[in-house]
Amino acid sequence: MLVKWNGAINLVARGTVEDMWSRHFVDSAQILQFCPPSCDHWADLGTGGGFPGLVIAILVRESRPDTRFTFVESDQRKAAFLRQASRETGANVTVLAERIELCPALAANVVSARALAPLTTLCGYAARHCQAGGTAIFQKGASYSEELEDALKNWRFDHSLHPSQTDPAAVILSITNLCRL
Repeated sequence: MLVKWNGAINLVARGTVEDMWSRHFVDSAQILQFCPPSCDHWADLGTGGGFPGLVIAILVRESRPDTRFTFVESDQRKAAFLRQASRETGANVTVLAERIELCPALAANVVSARALAPLTTLCGYAARHCQAGGTAIFQKGASYSEELEDALKNWRFDHSLHPSQTDPAAVILSITNLCRL
């Protein structure tokens, strides 16, 4: 389905389609291990082609059937793809086709994003959409340490860094206790 729709709406970079299993699916799946066991609402911001949100929603469909997923994707065509993919996979997903900063606060246990924005911007999104005591999980590339340093100028949070299984220069950043300075 991803390959079929990608030609028309560019869900992922065309150069990554050949290696989509590792580059997109495995890369997305690896963050599930950082989800708290009590999660009943996961919000994925800027979901695009379904990464990481749709992959996680499909993976937990049977083991955690009550976990709700909310995807925020402003591109109407990508939102249509996400709705169709959710129907076809039976994933428990609501798709909001609007801007992250304009949609109502989501009060999710977990907020995730992949390849969306610098960390300081992601912290603002997480502060709005993550409930108190929640966790933000962000996949960051090679410049993660500079982004972390920059974010800590305006935000206070506890964090842990985990090496990416798919990119030796990347990390998975897990954030809790987020608040603006």
